[in-house]
Amino acid sequence: MAERSTAAVDVADNSGEKSPAAQAAKATADGVDTQDGRAPDEPMPEPDRERTPAATTAAPELHSGHKLARRYRLEECVTRLDGFSSWRAMDEKLRRAVGVHLLPADHPRARGVLAAARSAALLGDPRFVQVLDAVEENDLVYVVHEWLPDASELTAVLASGPLEPHEAYQLVSQVSQAMTAAHREGLAHLRLTPSAILRTSTGQYRIRGLAVNAALRGITSDTPQRTDTEAIGALLYAALTQRWPYETDAYGLTGLPKGVGLLPPDQVRAGVHRGLGELAMRALANDGATASRQEPPCTTPEELAKAVAAMPRIRPPEPAFTAPPEYQQTTYQQGSYGRPAVHPGMTTVLPHPVPPPSPLQSRTGRVLKWGVAALLIAALGLGSWQLAGTLLDRVNGDSGNSGPTQQNSGNDAPKDKPSKPLVIRDASVFGRDPIKPADARKAVDGDPSSAWITLEFRGHANFGNLDDYDDGSGVIVDLGAPQDVTELNVDLYNGKHTVEVLAAAPDASSPHVASDFSQEIVKLGSFKKINAKLDTPVKTRYLLIHITQLPSSSGGYRGGINEIKVFGRAD
Repeated sequence: MAERSTAAVDVADNSGEKSPAAQAAKATADGVDTQDGRAPDEPMPEPDRERTPAATTAAPELHSGHKLARRYRLEECVTRLDGFSSWRAMDEKLRRAVGVHLLPADHPRARGVLAAARSAALLGDPRFVQVLDAVEENDLVYVVHEWLPDASELTAVLASGPLEPHEAYQLVSQVSQAMTAAHREGLAHLRLTPSAILRTSTGQYRIRGLAVNAALRGITSDTPQRTDTEAIGALLYAALTQRWPYETDAYGLTGLPKGVGLLPPDQVRAGVHRGLGELAMRALANDGATASRQEPPCTTPEELAKAVAAMPRIRPPEPAFTAPPEYQQTTYQQGSYGRPAVHPGMTTVLPHPVPPPSPLQSRTGRVLKWGVAALLIAALGLGSWQLAGTLLDRVNGDSGNSGPTQQNSGNDAPKDKPSKPLVIRDASVFGRDPIKPADARKAVDGDPSSAWITLEFRGHANFGNLDDYDDGSGVIVDLGAPQDVTELNVDLYNGKHTVEVLAAAPDASSPHVASDFSQEIVKLGSFKKINAKLDTPVKTRYLLIHITQLPSSSGGYRGGINEIKVFGRAD
């Protein structure tokens, strides 16, 4: 399947509360569900959702160093639970860390895990930790997914305190929008806990374990949208208060006092943003209770995302200004230069300090003054001579003496910094219905022999004139951080495509529709190869190679991208 960046492992969360979101919090070990943590080998209760009985099949007895598909080398077992195990592994082909879930092929949940992993891989949404491979081989079923070494679990982030209002706003906005997109494709999470939310070094929130974590534990729900919505409300509540909104402690967070029910966030912690607090209550209160202003509860991620969008935008806090240190006078400026030391017991009358002579009154100063004066006179003379020469050349040119002249002022114009290849951190397939999302990284792997290739379409070059491909297709390139792009090389597969290259705004986060890419790099035209050098660098993190029409092939229309290279300003 896909060959993307790296992966996080989410396999052993606490669960077992009194409501759908709280169920994901009470089992024995979510507080240690980290990329380096371990969970106990015992079943996890799910009282409010259907859960298949704990598997009797033992987890595969593998060891560090074992290889899967002659490629994935197991390095550290992170969890062993319910007949499956999860590992941090190394993809030796791409030389990157990945996460692997392993279970026997005869495990009662093996079919469900494979189906969930393959469905999640087809989503191709960069807001989720991506499934890279799902295979049944040699009596084993294994799922390979990204490992994000620069990301932190929300559990760890909240350990240092509640989030600022702007950060909490970003959390609920990004997670609710991502889950809205997942539910539109028929995918639910059902294990949306603080350990399933990762914050990257760029401030983006990513969700791991979509569909797969619930399948590993045999968890189902008759109301998946309501379950995920309440879970998002619990995440927001915890982000605002640093408390878990149920009576049981979970994820390193203290629960609410027993017997008082669900308290509004501003009654738990002073200074909570009122709008966000009410939003958390509307997502959590799905059993009849509502927030203080009596708005109706949010029962789906889409309703919650719309409620977030309707709020006044919360701006980030102003950067703190650190005052410079107080100016300290030197000993000379304090007037103690040359004074004799005063010993204890001595009575000394100190004379008034005599200011030292001006530096320019000394012999060295006089020499310096004459030298500077001589340089100024020479500079004036040289400038006058050059001005006269310029005027004389103009007169000669007007009178017909237009012989070639060349002046060298001795001051070369500053040269632009050279361009260098930029590292492409990730790639994903663009479009309402992504075409072969698992192959996106083949367009940026540095190997021209591999390529992202579309399906074959019949009848029309614009992707068969199908409704699912009204916006065309292509590849979104992620540079990891905003960069000054100066040059772009694209080698297209199978002849000339109708294509354009667009860039997102520097502050864009996870753009995925054409309107998110507001800057034009290459105008729409017919290309086999694109070699574009920009007169002015474009600041962006995300580039879209947007294909609107495909070249003809043997039986229809098919295209793709062999390789993408991006260049930018050197530091």
